[in-house]
Amino acid sequence: MRFTEPGERTALREAVAAFTAGYGPRYYREKAKAGAYLSELWTEAGKLGYLGVNIPEEHGGGGGGIGDLAAVLEELSAGGCPTLMMVVSPAICGTVLARFGTGAQQRRWLPGIASGESILAFAITEPDAGSNAHNITTTARRDGGDWLLTGRKTFISGVDVADAVLVVGRTEDAATGRLKPALFTVPTDAPGFEARPIEMDLVSPDHQFGLFMDDVRLPADALVGDPDSGLLQLFAGLNPERIMAASLALGSARHALDTAVGYAGQREVWGRPIGAHQGLAHPLAQIKVEVELARLMTQKAAALYDAGDDAGAGEAANMAKYAAGEAAARAVDQAVQTLGGNGLASEYGLGAAIASSRLGRIAPVSREMVLNYVAQHSLGLPKSY
Repeated sequence: MRFTEPGERTALREAVAAFTAGYGPRYYREKAKAGAYLSELWTEAGKLGYLGVNIPEEHGGGGGGIGDLAAVLEELSAGGCPTLMMVVSPAICGTVLARFGTGAQQRRWLPGIASGESILAFAITEPDAGSNAHNITTTARRDGGDWLLTGRKTFISGVDVADAVLVVGRTEDAATGRLKPALFTVPTDAPGFEARPIEMDLVSPDHQFGLFMDDVRLPADALVGDPDSGLLQLFAGLNPERIMAASLALGSARHALDTAVGYAGQREVWGRPIGAHQGLAHPLAQIKVEVELARLMTQKAAALYDAGDDAGAGEAANMAKYAAGEAAARAVDQAVQTLGGNGLASEYGLGAAIASSRLGRIAPVSREMVLNYVAQHSLGLPKSY
């Protein structure tokens, strides 16, 4: 049993941290306020191989695991440049395609995902489905050799920068007549596909969209992998999603904590730094403890997933996402309190972080649904829903 990361990952963290320092929180805030994406950072990160560390080598990636990709996102976030598209494109879509895509689908998408030249969004949430994926109504039906896809999705990240969207829908089982889950790659410029921005109070370069699909015609090979393995394929992307969401929250918590500690160590009142007072020092120390505990659980979840233990990874990934989301919200709150009025000054970026830090408690799965999962699967209590 080891509680330290291998040397290769430590070196990867150091390299990504140095890379991110060349951009930093000011770059992030300027892009977010302008309504633009982190295109320069994304392009350079792709060229350096950071976006594809988990993609198989034969498809242009680094051949590593989700733990390596999670380390990249954590360091980007700790450097003030978090991005949801790291969760979506290489983690969810890259994982699903690498594990289940046909050879042609892998050759079509994985090299671009690894290099950053192609971005895939992921669409599962629907207005009337929410956390209950069994209520998804987006449906594909056969039309000759093609598929016709119809349905709606909501709160889909990054459609404005994506080449295609990996859409979770349903198809009819020929044997039973029942609908079963299926995943489709849908080009964002396909006729009948419309993406409408959702106005958000979040100041973020990652924008949210509602999707409207009206008989979007797709070729037969738009269906990902085995038509009978849709549910397995779907869940294959959810554990990486939670691990990556935890890593983004952890990096954001570290960034807020570093900002608060730096300020508390320099700001003097009555002849001594405010960080010398236990009223500020103890809350910051407590957050440090919580961040490190969440980090250990995130690394455990990644290790289990990369070892092929999907069941064990499911429990750990949910716990990691919960712990990291709580740590991030508390870190930002205490950072604002530490800086006082400066905590809401644009110079420090913590005011905007108050809203974004709440995301870790809401998405990609709410903390309440995580607790439902732990109660049922970890504690063996009766299902509550």
